[in-house]
Amino acid sequence: MSRTSLRLWSLGAAAVLLLGAPFVLSDYHVFQITMVVVYSIALLGLNLLMGYNGQISLGHGAFFAIGAYTTAILIQQADLPYWATIPASGAICLVAGFLFGLPALRLEGLYLALPTFALAVATPQLLNYHPLAPWTGGVQGITFAKPDPPAFLPLDADQWLYFFCLAIAVPLFLAGTNLLRARTGRAIVAIRDHPLAAAAMGIDTALYKTTTFGVSAMYTGIAGSLAAIITQFVAPDSFPIFLSLSFLVGIIVGGISSISGAVFGAIFIEFVPNVASSISQAAPLAVYGIALIALMYLLPEGVAGLLRSLARRIVHRQDRAGPKPESLPACANPPR
Repeated sequence: MSRTSLRLWSLGAAAVLLLGAPFVLSDYHVFQITMVVVYSIALLGLNLLMGYNGQISLGHGAFFAIGAYTTAILIQQADLPYWATIPASGAICLVAGFLFGLPALRLEGLYLALPTFALAVATPQLLNYHPLAPWTGGVQGITFAKPDPPAFLPLDADQWLYFFCLAIAVPLFLAGTNLLRARTGRAIVAIRDHPLAAAAMGIDTALYKTTTFGVSAMYTGIAGSLAAIITQFVAPDSFPIFLSLSFLVGIIVGGISSISGAVFGAIFIEFVPNVASSISQAAPLAVYGIALIALMYLLPEGVAGLLRSLARRIVHRQDRAGPKPESLPACANPPR
């Protein structure tokens, strides 16, 4: 089996699972896999920044919160339809990420991580700020109704939200893949691998780094917008610093510098905390930490790295086996 055939079979199996899952799962499990789709968008955005561009961010939970609050405010205050708030959330987070990336140009590595960490810490406090309470709802947050599915579709509300999020996630993943394969993506990776050499080749490192930060924030803001629509509730306590750390854990567990790793990381951050709570209600974070240490020990390159290694082994074995020799017809007068 060639690498292309293996990839096509994998994509076909994934498509069957994605399209059929909401019809065989309970409403709660449909909600969970919908959140996996949402988190995968956020992790893809963070992976574009950290995995492919080499900028460290511990504050993407802030952009997740900005996207969620943008949707909630526009639905409640401006009475916009829920689907119209998603591009608005993406645009606002794109601008916010780009502007935040400008002063961060002078910072590298861990020195960049500190301002992003401060952003994640400050965002819930700003959402609680009294002058902003008429917009953000203060401590009480904002609640709004769950959107109904279109009348012509035989779906309930949870199934509709799943397919709605999936219809947004697929183009975003395709756009991210095409971006990285294009000239822009090569420039982004070149800045990560050797910034001085990239600048010597004529790459505008400042522009690419700030733009990557903006695009990364846009992806995360769209994910936050979808999360608000799914839960129909936003509050400052919904976006603690642990959310930003969970995003970081997700891209490492899933596989850094991997598009598919965003999906595996999203599965981890959605399901593992619930499993940890079911194992030990007294110390769920201890179980979570043990599971994380075990995964890092067993899968140092993440889940996506393991799957890439398995795919290479399968293709290598097929290449070593080679095609079976065809039986040759008997020759009456063999050459001498």
